[in-house]
Amino acid sequence: FGAPMGRDRPPPSSDTKAAATWEQGSADAMVKFLKPGKVVLLLNGKYAGRKAVIVKNYDDGDGSRPFGHALVCGISKYPRKVTKKVSKKTQEKRSSLKTFVKVVNYNHIMPTRYALDVDLKTIVTTDTVGPKNATKRVEACKAAKQVLQERFKSGKNRWFFSKLRF
Repeated sequence: FGAPMGRDRPPPSSDTKAAATWEQGSADAMVKFLKPGKVVLLLNGKYAGRKAVIVKNYDDGDGSRPFGHALVCGISKYPRKVTKKVSKKTQEKRSSLKTFVKVVNYNHIMPTRYALDVDLKTIVTTDTVGPKNATKRVEACKAAKQVLQERFKSGKNRWFFSKLRF
């Protein structure tokens, strides 16, 4: 039924772009699109369906996690709807949010077309996420909350701060 598919067939002629891709292999030719600042949806676990932003990505993995994963910071409790007639105190309370910090396998995140240009790299680091660093994680979440709340109040990136309806 025709020529075999895959690496069994002979390489294309040497003067084409396809030949260069053939030599590199398909894994190297893939475009890396999971970069810091990319908004993703978490698919599994406690925060399934929540939006998060990639702070640092590890495409090839590292010592303890030999698979592609990312350090993400996301919203665990979204801000609620605010109307003009409510008091300032109620407005402040309803526009607050709660954040989380997590290391997630690439298989459990879905990238979106959106990006968030917030600098969380100094706040959320790999040493804040370890199991022995509960106090550092809490501090990182609080600092990230301040940064994301400022972004929410400025009115930018409205989609990121709205609850995913499904």
